[in-house]
Amino acid sequence: MLKERSKDLAEDKTVREDTLHGSMFVLLKRYIEHTYDYSTWFNLLAAVGLQDSSYQMHEKYPTKDLYALVHAVAQMTKTPKYNILEQFGEFLVPDLLLIYRKHVQPQWRTYDMLLNTEATMHGSARKEDGSTDPPILLVTKKGSHQLMVDYHSKRRLAGVAVGIIKGIANYYQESDKVNVECLTGKEEERVQILVSFSQ
Repeated sequence: MLKERSKDLAEDKTVREDTLHGSMFVLLKRYIEHTYDYSTWFNLLAAVGLQDSSYQMHEKYPTKDLYALVHAVAQMTKTPKYNILEQFGEFLVPDLLLIYRKHVQPQWRTYDMLLNTEATMHGSARKEDGSTDPPILLVTKKGSHQLMVDYHSKRRLAGVAVGIIKGIANYYQESDKVNVECLTGKEEERVQILVSFSQ
């Protein structure tokens, strides 16, 4: 009876463990190798006890692995974890735009991309690959030159979202016209991000 109970608890824990799409790990590896060097990734894996891990694009892995790796980078570089996540988000943009290019209209710029991210890109990601689980982004207009981005995710990775917004502005060469400001705690489940566009 006790054995069965232990087995049930183990299975329940497995079911409840949060996982991330493998693309996040593959792209994190790319970010680390690009920002530092090839050996840094393997050193980080070893530092957090994941030296036998080989992340594949279309698999799913424990979210805690990503947290551990980001924490290790932060310690190694003496950089706040939030900043690492933001830099990672910026790095992701060219790959994300390549993945979702069929959903992006050629006339779009930063403003349009943000307005359409949830409906077109996140929506299609969930439909085309049931294993993906991007955060919910509610984007609303605040006047003619501002957007409010409501980020909702139990993973508390808003830094990645902020980095992606900045990366999109950089991609469209609009960094000097776009200001991104977190109005709430940066590491909460719900983060409000105000994006302002200057003329």
